[in-house]
Amino acid sequence: MHLKALRATFAAGLFAVANAAQAASPPVQPNDGPGSVGDRKVSVAKRALGRPSAPTFAFYASSPAPEAGRPVAVFLHGWGAVNPQSYGAWIDHLVRQGWLVLFPRFQEVNRTKPSDAPATAASLVKAALGEVADDKEAKPDLSRVAMIGHLAGAPLAMDLAAAAAKDGLPAPKLIFAAVPGGIASGPKSRGIPLEDLERIAPETLIVAMVGDKDSRAADAASRRLLREASAVPAERKLFVRALSDDHGFPAMTATLAAPAGIDAAYDAGAIKMPPEPKDAPKPPPFRWSAEMALTGEQQTLVSQINLARADALDYLGFWKTFDLAAAAAFSGGDATALKANPRLADMERWSDGWPVKRLFVEIPKPTKPPAVANGADSGRR
Repeated sequence: MHLKALRATFAAGLFAVANAAQAASPPVQPNDGPGSVGDRKVSVAKRALGRPSAPTFAFYASSPAPEAGRPVAVFLHGWGAVNPQSYGAWIDHLVRQGWLVLFPRFQEVNRTKPSDAPATAASLVKAALGEVADDKEAKPDLSRVAMIGHLAGAPLAMDLAAAAAKDGLPAPKLIFAAVPGGIASGPKSRGIPLEDLERIAPETLIVAMVGDKDSRAADAASRRLLREASAVPAERKLFVRALSDDHGFPAMTATLAAPAGIDAAYDAGAIKMPPEPKDAPKPPPFRWSAEMALTGEQQTLVSQINLARADALDYLGFWKTFDLAAAAAFSGGDATALKANPRLADMERWSDGWPVKRLFVEIPKPTKPPAVANGADSGRR
């Protein structure tokens, strides 16, 4: 009986392998255009700016920048995912499309409070932009700034945009919130506290994009961010959902970790850190608190992020959507025109010709103002 069971298991394994070998393969990354490979010949400059304890990593092509400069992508990582290699595939794509990518490490794992992250991130980005301002290869074009945030990095991107004028940062033309999460539910709760998001400039284009797996929290967070950016009109907001598809092998699974994609070439450990300034002030005494520690759920998610590999959901989903949104934002386009672009929702086809599930794209309905009670002064503030 035992031998029969082993034979059955072995046969099932062979059947699974045979099926996988015969299954349709997913679409490959395009050679040009949105979501594409970009310039394969580019040599990438990788620098650590600022201080070793709180660096900002800068990535850009090692060649003279165009006369107009490079568009700037500020990449804000998920909570606990502080190594740029976890997002290296996307960063590499951006660099090969001509971007200057800034990756501020706004968190020391198990030593940073979420409530301190917005101020830390703002100071790091401001300092980094100042440091590369005269670099002829980096050459940031501050009129073309986009912010990408994953999980807790999404509300952080909204915070930086809301406080840009106060913090001396350029106002982003695009905020791309990838699978938002980690928002504090109240003044004393764990999470990223939200600024007054109504201060985000009306001309900003905001795209919130989620996957369909474990999507309830990300959906709610996305709609909250879009709703609270009340000065931005509805036609400049877009909600996008990527759908999992198991028609072929390997399957595409749109999880919370889907925007990540590891590339060891972007490992922080291989990037030379700047020396600590001799006249740097001594940091205040460290005082640990429970909110600094990663929860079990966060540890699991970081593990998933650190194992993620780029696939068609990345280059035809998240990357392509960002590329199209950036082109629209920098040219004065809005979400209505972006939604109407037939390339946006199209995820191309499996190798057997079967279409990959299209992106769900929606312009959120305008938020209705609160009802005014009978006899109340509608102009009262």
